[in-house]
Amino acid sequence: MMNCLQMWPEPVVRVQHLSDSGIRVIPERYVKKPSERPSISEPVDKEINIPVIDLQNLYSDEESLRQETSSLIYDACSKWGFFQVVNHGVSHQLMAATREVWRQFFQLPLELKQQYANSPATYEGYGSRLGVEKGISLDWSDYFFLHYLPMSLRDQTKWPSVPDSCRELVAKYSEEVVKLGGKLMKIFSVTLGLRENHLEQAFGGEIGACLRANYYPKCPQPDLTLGISSHSDPGGMTLLLPDECVPGLQVRHANNWITVKPVPNAFIVNIGDQIQVLSNATYKSVEHRVMVNSEKERVSLAFFYNPKSDVLIKPVEELVTEDKPALYSPMTYDEYRVHIRIRGPCGKSQVESLKSPK
Repeated sequence: MMNCLQMWPEPVVRVQHLSDSGIRVIPERYVKKPSERPSISEPVDKEINIPVIDLQNLYSDEESLRQETSSLIYDACSKWGFFQVVNHGVSHQLMAATREVWRQFFQLPLELKQQYANSPATYEGYGSRLGVEKGISLDWSDYFFLHYLPMSLRDQTKWPSVPDSCRELVAKYSEEVVKLGGKLMKIFSVTLGLRENHLEQAFGGEIGACLRANYYPKCPQPDLTLGISSHSDPGGMTLLLPDECVPGLQVRHANNWITVKPVPNAFIVNIGDQIQVLSNATYKSVEHRVMVNSEKERVSLAFFYNPKSDVLIKPVEELVTEDKPALYSPMTYDEYRVHIRIRGPCGKSQVESLKSPK
């Protein structure tokens, strides 16, 4: 993986520290352009939500129920790029405990968290910015990023040792979410008309899996900034454990921003750019962003399920036809994410730039 910089180009400011300091005006670096601010685009119908799908129905004895659920997944991936899953097999208690242990981590004294401060060389650890380009607009959030797979990258000594249960919970949680990701990859393959293990093999047979715990502090001017700017996820897919008590995730759908209403004990699943490329844009990676608010903090856990870093990703041959030729040029995931790591979140510009010249 590229090491674009060993150190951040500017001093890193912890957003939580800014929030706790009692400021009433946010620094200019966090103020978004008027067209990007969350108050600009409100959803037409506030009752709209992303699809909610019961995975248990895929294993029903009734073929009609299995077919209906497969159709719902196909529609969600092709029209929304997002859906929520219930009855997914991951322990609800484990989900709640893992989210809570991260909430406790972010409430620790700054000097303890600073021991895990990250650098752009690997991103692993406690961070407060995503792009390394000097002078870029910043988001109102802190995070902790860590690797789970491949095993060669997993180093639990880099994971927080406090709270005491953090490392154990993260390991158990990651193991369960990887299993769920594997199930979903098979479902995506079948619903695309491919053999069950096709996408997993296209990922190189050895996945990359990493976790980003997101912390969105209270913000005195939430109408001027974002917790994460609009972007599509560069990897394969993301399984998000949201903060059920504080909405914040917005998904772009039909040119409107839809605020997602989390279902209790559900994961929010979204298609990443690599599956959009493999499916030749049948399945869509969709722009999304995160709002912040002035009254409550938010904690969410984003689990990224990615291809092997050095495998060429290109449209699956079976999904390329005369009517729909290959839309994207081959590129490894390592090459692809360099762009994101330099500039930070930037809409759909990266995956669109991959399109083959006509």
